[in-house]
Amino acid sequence: MAVKKAVQSGNVEDAIEKVNDLNPEILDTNPQLFFHLQQQRLIELIRNGKIEEALEFAQEELAPRGEENQSFLEELERTVSLLAFEDVSNCPVGELLDISQRLKTASEVNAAILTSQSHEKDPKLPSLLKMLIWAQNQLDEKAAYPRINDLSNATLEDPTV
Repeated sequence: MAVKKAVQSGNVEDAIEKVNDLNPEILDTNPQLFFHLQQQRLIELIRNGKIEEALEFAQEELAPRGEENQSFLEELERTVSLLAFEDVSNCPVGELLDISQRLKTASEVNAAILTSQSHEKDPKLPSLLKMLIWAQNQLDEKAAYPRINDLSNATLEDPTV
């Protein structure tokens, strides 16, 4: 939870440190996640007006990754294009500076952490309820049985004979 809050507040370096404290293999085995965190760090530098630091960071940290992966390069180019606009509200990629970008990155980090801890990244209850409904529909054709009609109360109802 602290990792997610760090990303959502724009403190990406702290988030990376917390992820590594939790499980160093998460970022080692997921280059796309690491790139997105680094990209978010670049976005935060741009947001804070640290243009020279942003350029240096992009050249030293992100450009080598872009050379290895074409999709990373395209994302890097989109992010760096923020620097070309004084008024980012008119920038075609201005959405990168929206809070929604932080939330997207935070969700990606959260999913990777849950996966590394052998938890599902999606809750199980909705899929279990779908399976229950499917199974009941299959049984309706073949047998009378105690059925759960109200899923919120999970009350069994006697079969109508």
